[in-house]
Amino acid sequence: MFQFQQPCSFALENEFPSSFQDYSLSTQASFCENQNICPNLPNSQNSQSSSIKFENKSTKIRNTMGDRFIPIRNNKRMEVGSYLINSQEQDDCIEEDSYSKLITEGLIKTPAKAEIFNRSDLKINQYQQHSNMPSSLSDQISFIYDKTIRNIEIKKPPRTLPQNPEKILDAPELVNDYYLNLLDWGNSNVLAVSLGGSVYLWNAVNAEIQQLLSLEEEESYVSSVSWSNRSNVLAVGTSMNTVQVWDAEKGQPIRNLHGHDQRVSSLNWNGCILSSGSRDATIINHDLRMANPIISRFTHHNSEVCGLKWSPDGSQLASGSNDNTLMIWDLNYGAPRHVFREHTAAVKALAWCPWQKNLLASGGGTNDKTMKFWNTETGSLVQSVNVNTQVCSLIWNPNEKEILSSHGFANTGDDAGTRSYIRLWKYPTMNIVGELKGHEDRVLHLALSPDNETVVSAGADERLCFWKLFEAPFTKKKMNKGKIFMSDLR
Repeated sequence: MFQFQQPCSFALENEFPSSFQDYSLSTQASFCENQNICPNLPNSQNSQSSSIKFENKSTKIRNTMGDRFIPIRNNKRMEVGSYLINSQEQDDCIEEDSYSKLITEGLIKTPAKAEIFNRSDLKINQYQQHSNMPSSLSDQISFIYDKTIRNIEIKKPPRTLPQNPEKILDAPELVNDYYLNLLDWGNSNVLAVSLGGSVYLWNAVNAEIQQLLSLEEEESYVSSVSWSNRSNVLAVGTSMNTVQVWDAEKGQPIRNLHGHDQRVSSLNWNGCILSSGSRDATIINHDLRMANPIISRFTHHNSEVCGLKWSPDGSQLASGSNDNTLMIWDLNYGAPRHVFREHTAAVKALAWCPWQKNLLASGGGTNDKTMKFWNTETGSLVQSVNVNTQVCSLIWNPNEKEILSSHGFANTGDDAGTRSYIRLWKYPTMNIVGELKGHEDRVLHLALSPDNETVVSAGADERLCFWKLFEAPFTKKKMNKGKIFMSDLR
């Protein structure tokens, strides 16, 4: 059933029987009356009295394609007409929800249902083009999706921090000294911690504890530890001015490194290069592949070098000192590239941003009480935040724009327990996400697990606290040793 787009005069009687003509015309008139589509045709009441005459003329058809008008409905809006017919009576008393309105708008490009039934261009038998309408079902679905997603504001769930540590280990004889670096977590998932004159290894996979070494000299102590990022090699700095290099897997020493005149309080690796900082205010770079390992010596600091960190790409070395300065070094030059003097106390806490190149965070001691962020490419101070307390250690969250800081007390006369906590900050707004208060004394050290999810903190209260803090996105999770580690902690 269809309505002719243009009136035409041709020999209908010669082509069809008269009975078929009457049936076709009466049915078309009845359909148009019910749908209010063709008001010009006679209604069903007057159809019998009305006479519709066709001229029985044998005129020539100019259209060379034939004498019949056969519509092509491939590009017509049949689905809209079907929707209108089926929903006119059912949905008059039902209020549409927002999703249904979006579906309606996506199909018929009309925001209100009241306007749909008044539009004559939506007649099911009308022949016309709709250039603004998506031509295919996939285009219509894309239209609806785009319109829906723009109206939805995706919000992350609120950040929740653990109220208690996953696990607590005793750390007796942990030296309470702000300038030392006594904790490190290696890529083999083994935690190294120095207690007095000994170094202990805690295997996070099977929870086994092993004593790696113990200094024989009386009143000597281990002043720093650092894992190599390429192997199970551990560097140990001592109060006897030496650096011992150990094969942790075999439990055997590899070699001793000399060159400092006082205790070695900081260590950090860059491939096969081991950098050591000392109370003698010098930094020595050792290449362990060479018989004479000392390849360079930096002497620009005036006091103990208590912080050392190589950048992730190995191109820059950051050093913090008790002379309140922060310096940026290049291994190929003997002079520092940048010297920052904005801190007013010792600079021990250093952390390179893992997801933004040339961004360095530093923390000052008791008389400074600030966290500062530097652009080491331009040598400029990006941001400074007063945290009102001593900054002991810093760790960036590799999975989010966050940074974790551990703190001591605000002034030497304050009660230690009132300022002993760990803070998580949102960068760059530096809003406090939350605080972890599992220690009873200042938190001197932080270390991150190799799966980048768990943080261990070491405090002057001689405790190690493990925090499930940096959960990786689901797409980045893998079945690795980190999951085994957390199952053991539980």
